[in-house]
Amino acid sequence: MIKAVLFDLDGTLLNREISLERFIDHQYERLRKHLSHIPKESYTKRFIELDCNGYVWKDKVYSLMIEEFIMEDVSLEFLLQDYLLEFKNYCVPFPSLISVLKALRKESLFLGMITNGRNPFQVENIDALGIKNYFHTILVSESEGIKKPNPKIFISALQRLGVQPEESIYVGDHLENDVIASKRVGMISVWKRPNRVGDTHPDADFIIHDLAELLSILPLKDRRLPK
Repeated sequence: MIKAVLFDLDGTLLNREISLERFIDHQYERLRKHLSHIPKESYTKRFIELDCNGYVWKDKVYSLMIEEFIMEDVSLEFLLQDYLLEFKNYCVPFPSLISVLKALRKESLFLGMITNGRNPFQVENIDALGIKNYFHTILVSESEGIKKPNPKIFISALQRLGVQPEESIYVGDHLENDVIASKRVGMISVWKRPNRVGDTHPDADFIIHDLAELLSILPLKDRRLPK
């Protein structure tokens, strides 16, 4: 019997790709007087390349950007602080996020989240999506001192929810950190694939593209999305 559903954040609940594009676009406009010697398209493209889907922290990204584009009017500290303060204002959820969370809570399922990243940055992004109160527990890797794919962070989340691995589902977009890692702990793994069609993966018990597809996996009484 499934008692809990746990989620990744970036790329699963938060559409980080669109959020990042929005942030970079607005950052360039806000700081145009310092960045006008750089074509906006070049600034945006290079930031996204260096960011590597969020797996490179922004001190490294901005350091390289300053060096490559000869950005003499702004400091690393200034750009990093702008990122930390402003990114939350451009957070975009994936479609049906709130409706899916409402449907799961309606079924009295425990909800958890495990996200790699820094605190309070990730907590502020969760708040920006308006979803914090739907979750019974949220683990941010910096606060926990461990990160995915370390099995300890999954076990810790399950213990806080009071459920066994086989009673829980984990949903995430990263094959190693989410799918394989949760499977190793004994959870049912759901790969939220970024593309509607594409590769399968032997470690994923289920594959979805849209969060609403998750409802078809679970034995819910009512699979309609609440408004």
